[in-house]
Amino acid sequence: MPSRISARFGRGPRKGAAAAVISALVIAAVSASQGPAVGSEDRVSAADATTTRPGGTATPNDAGGDSSYYTELPPLISPEPPALLLPAQDAPTASPRPAPTTEVPRTEPVALGDGEGVRGIPASVLAAYRLAEAEVARTDPGCGLRRELLAAIGKVESGHARGGRVDPAGTTLRPILGPVLDGNGFANISDTDGGAHDGDARYDRAVGPMQFIPSTWAAWGQDADGDGRRNPNNVHDAALAAGRYLCAGNRDLRVGADLDRAVLSYNNSGEYLRTVRSWFTYYLKGTHEVPDGSGSGVGATEPAVTNPRPAPAATPTPK
Repeated sequence: MPSRISARFGRGPRKGAAAAVISALVIAAVSASQGPAVGSEDRVSAADATTTRPGGTATPNDAGGDSSYYTELPPLISPEPPALLLPAQDAPTASPRPAPTTEVPRTEPVALGDGEGVRGIPASVLAAYRLAEAEVARTDPGCGLRRELLAAIGKVESGHARGGRVDPAGTTLRPILGPVLDGNGFANISDTDGGAHDGDARYDRAVGPMQFIPSTWAAWGQDADGDGRRNPNNVHDAALAAGRYLCAGNRDLRVGADLDRAVLSYNNSGEYLRTVRSWFTYYLKGTHEVPDGSGSGVGATEPAVTNPRPAPAATPTPK
């Protein structure tokens, strides 16, 4: 069931001054990400204006999202789906031929094996995506959230809770933690939760199957299973929180531009957007349930960290 957070950040009128004010506040708040990850996104932090994405690479004038997430693409999916809304730093320039880059772009999708097997999602995790979709449809029908989008983000952020390694309540058997956000290759985000969620009393880390940083979870965390706790390590709580976050700012995720903005709010990276959109497209063709603990091999290992971008120095914010 939704927590008080969902009421605070409810959609309200889709038109008019109220919606404009809400949208402006949310956009100002969610200006960076892990995620997510964040995998990276990554939610609103009242304590620090530089930390606003679920996964945590949120700094002023951010040069881009991080890459501490799964970069594998689904079978036979182009790495660059059409009509993507890329962040400004990744937008192509109007030149006759592409400018040289320091990174070699992928030209072929990465095959993960049998397509049907890859479409399998662990039972508890798939149930969490379905319940989150249904709850958001009930409380915010204008958003158009689909379970396949949650599945795409969950795949990229944590390999569906590391292949469905959760207990009967849907809580991960072991904590799923992102990199230490100490400024070494990622954002510098000092501890905001006393280590309660991430076990680190010096710096924050993204937590759980949807990779929320603690300050973001404090604002967007949900109690989806009605146990009286908002637990980022629980797939039900985390999936609903991710759904509400993606719908922020009166977004309609059935509109391509809004969908891209939502994904970029999770992690402001063109590669992340392409990866999530590829999995989203893939899952729209169909998914099926597999037993918990038997998800695709990608989810059974730590995510590969590929070319993390150093986080720019944060601009001091007056208190």
